[in-house]
Amino acid sequence: MYKTLVLFLCFGSCVFAQTTIKDSITSYPVSYATISFGNGNGLFADDEGQFIFTEKLYPDIDSLFISALGFKDLNIATKNLPKQLLMQPQAHLLDAVIIANKKDRKYKEEKLKPYLDDDYYKCWLPTIESEIAVYFPKTTTKDQKLSEVLFPIALESKDWSKRKRSNSEKKKFSTLFKVKFYQNNNGFPGKVLTYETTVFRATEKKGDVYQLDVDDLDIHIPEDGFFVSLQVLGYTNKDGKLLPNKKYKEIVSKSGDVVKIPTNFRPLLPFTDEIETKNTFIKRVFINGNNWVKFDKGNKFTSTLLDKGLFNYGIGLTYKTYKDE
Repeated sequence: MYKTLVLFLCFGSCVFAQTTIKDSITSYPVSYATISFGNGNGLFADDEGQFIFTEKLYPDIDSLFISALGFKDLNIATKNLPKQLLMQPQAHLLDAVIIANKKDRKYKEEKLKPYLDDDYYKCWLPTIESEIAVYFPKTTTKDQKLSEVLFPIALESKDWSKRKRSNSEKKKFSTLFKVKFYQNNNGFPGKVLTYETTVFRATEKKGDVYQLDVDDLDIHIPEDGFFVSLQVLGYTNKDGKLLPNKKYKEIVSKSGDVVKIPTNFRPLLPFTDEIETKNTFIKRVFINGNNWVKFDKGNKFTSTLLDKGLFNYGIGLTYKTYKDE
């Protein structure tokens, strides 16, 4: 029995080898760092900077590309992957874009409503390797601060019966998302406005929209506008702890080539045709060299959403517009 226990422990340590990412100066964990590999695949570290990568699960991957807000990118070989990785901070690159907020300033609250829809065929299917960003202009010459972001989510499909899905397939979800805020760089997302790590957990109990309070981040709107982005991190347990992601799907094409398909996560993100301008951008590892692309026809990718004239993810906002003193 003793030998069996030893073998079990050895097997478990090989299969579930865990690596922790830390700040090289403070030794604090780097929460929710991105671990990219292969052709558009990857995973994320959890809130304690930990992730699991095994050669048994990904035998064809020989290197990892690790990135996190405020840190220099890190490339590491998968062979003999160490239990601890150190990342070099570079927060000094952040430009001074935040205006000092005076206490007791009078302001008027302005709201931009989100666009909601539960139709499966009008939704973006979130995958680990994709990030969506939406542009918002500054609406006034006065000082404006971002107070709240409202993310529309689709709980279920209105076409469930049409898609011949049974009620047993309507599984509950608990999904963690990462949020970023970018400056406007000639019409595309540029440098981040804050290095603060911002995440939220979406569940079916939250309804059709998730309200994220960002008042404490003190994000004042630049004159040329800004971008809000969303990226799925993966599913969580009931306590909100990020779970290890499943291996990407492998499909054999007619030519015999193996195509790796990223896993889709719920909830889905509804797109809309009720916004006149095309304000949504996407970034995917395997499209356009992992650079931002406007979500529009003719930009080196195809989408059924574009075919239906659905160009925008309809995020809502709440501003605080301060009165002149």
